[in-house]
This record gives sequence, structure tokens and C-alpha cells, in this order.
Amino acid sequence: MGTDLPLIDVGPLCASPPGTPACRAVAIEIDRACRRFGFFRIVGHGLEPERLAELDRLARAFFALPEQHKARIAMEHGGTAWRGWFPLGGELTSGRPDHKEGLYFGAELAADDPAAGRPLHGPNLFPTHPAGLRDAVLGWIAAMTGLGHALLGAVAAGLGLPADWFASTVAAEPTVLFRIFRYPPGNDEGWGVAEHTDYGLLTILAQDHHGGLEVRGPDGWLAVPADPDVLVVNLGDMLDRMTEGRYRSTPHRVLNTSGCERLSFPFFVDPSWDAVCRPLPLAGTPPADDPTRRWDGTSVRAWDGTYGDYLTAKVAKVFPRLGQRLG
Repeated sequence: MGTDLPLIDVGPLCASPPGTPACRAVAIEIDRACRRFGFFRIVGHGLEPERLAELDRLARAFFALPEQHKARIAMEHGGTAWRGWFPLGGELTSGRPDHKEGLYFGAELAADDPAAGRPLHGPNLFPTHPAGLRDAVLGWIAAMTGLGHALLGAVAAGLGLPADWFASTVAAEPTVLFRIFRYPPGNDEGWGVAEHTDYGLLTILAQDHHGGLEVRGPDGWLAVPADPDVLVVNLGDMLDRMTEGRYRSTPHRVLNTSGCERLSFPFFVDPSWDAVCRPLPLAGTPPADDPTRRWDGTSVRAWDGTYGDYLTAKVAKVFPRLGQRLG
């Protein structure tokens, strides 16, 4: 199955000012992983195990509810904010239903916030039961947003840019999204999630102890170990675009063969909604633009528009019925 994904201790990013020798060493490791895999695993991230355990417990309690109760916060009630619950098979990848159900969240905004008029922005939909899910989700979003900024600083340093480059340019007001997915035990209908790439800058994934995630590495597919104490980080299409292929937005997929329910918690740190993600001024000649290397045969370098345009077009394919509201 190829080489294991790098395991990087990012503790210095959380404990030291940018630019210290320890932070520079972490940035070098992250840069190496981004160029070879587009994926890496991290420890030293500072998130207490109890926080994820409580989020996991509450999410399982919600998913165990009868469907009519879960449907009270169905995504159709969230409008163009695309927040709430979707049922098993309710999300598409490459036009085929995924074998998972899930909850969509994002940065919490009041309904009258000016930004709430944008797609994928607005108030979240939370269930009345379990009552603690709201606080657990919002606390997780806050903690992961801080970690995401620290990781973006290391990515910038690894590329030879100032540590605050992303925070002061394309991610000055990052689009922050969070998902909780439930994968039932293995099925005969195909992948829980088929091969795909993520859209933005960074995805930070927490998992339970049931495996299923696979990454397409340089030498073939890699099975990613499932460890709740280890977070998995991967790059999105916009970093691939901005580095002109030096960094890879790597395809991945999920098949739950554990015989148990699998929960995953992907958190997305994406560019600002109105950001235009142009190529970075990096040294050397980038790899040739070869759309055939991508799972969908498209070129992220050929995209022209804002990140909001890109994300809306992608999500509209994942949830076609909701996407029609923007037509």
C-alpha cells in the first residue's frame, strides 16, 4: 500500500512565536509532506481527548434518533446557508449517493448579519436533543479555527512566505465549515465516499478508532490509521492552484469495513468568500498542468473567479436540489 503518511509534532506552532527554530523545523516537515503526499498526520495539536470524546458521544446520540426527529433540522430548513442534517444517501460524489449521513455546520452568524446573505453563511441548525451538541460544535469550531491559522502559518513559512501571509491575504476572513459524518457498517453499494478532493486550503480531520480513510499516495492507495488522538491534515484545490501543482490536492476515499459505525469530523479552513486565489510567486518551474492526474479530469489552474464561485459550484453538485435555489 505504499509509504505511511508523515506524522508531525506541531506542538511548537501552538507554543512558540512564528519564526523560532522549532517552528521553522515544523514548517520544513509540513512543506515536505505537502509536496510528496498532500496529506500528513499531526500530534501536539493541543486538543484535549475529552473534547473529541464528548463531541463523538453527542453526535452518536443525535444519529441514533428516529429519522423524523432528525428531519426537524434537515438542510432544506437551512436555506442557502446549507446547514443541518442530511439522511443516508443524501449527498452525492461524482453523481452517486454516498453511503453516509451527516450534519453540516459553519461559523455561527446571526440571521441579520450582512454576511449571512452569502451561500454557505448564516445561522446553524441545532437539535434540541442532545442539548449539549450546540456548545460542543461551536467549541470545536473555535478550537479548530485557531489550529487552522497556526497550520496555515507553517504552510506559508514552508513556501518561503511570511507566516501571516494567508491571514493577511486570501484567508483574512476564512470560510470556515465543519461536518460530522456517520458511516454505517460496510455495504455492498460501493464507497462510503468515492474518490474526491477537497476544495479550499486545509482540511483537518478527526476520526474515531474505526478505519476506512484511504489516500492516493505516490505509490498507490494508503490506508490511514484511525486514532482519535491524531488529526489528519490534507490540502484542498486552492493550495494546489496557488502553488501551481507543487502542492497536491490529493484524492481520498472512505470505505467502512470495520463492522461498526464510523464517525468522522472534517473541518475546513478555506479562503475568504471573495478571494481570488492567484498563483504564488514561488521559485523554480512548476510541474506541467495535467488535468488527467486529477480524479475528475479538470484543471484547478484553469479556474477563473472567486473562491465563493468555486465552492458554490462544487456544493451545488453535491446537493443538486439545494443548488437549484441559487439558479
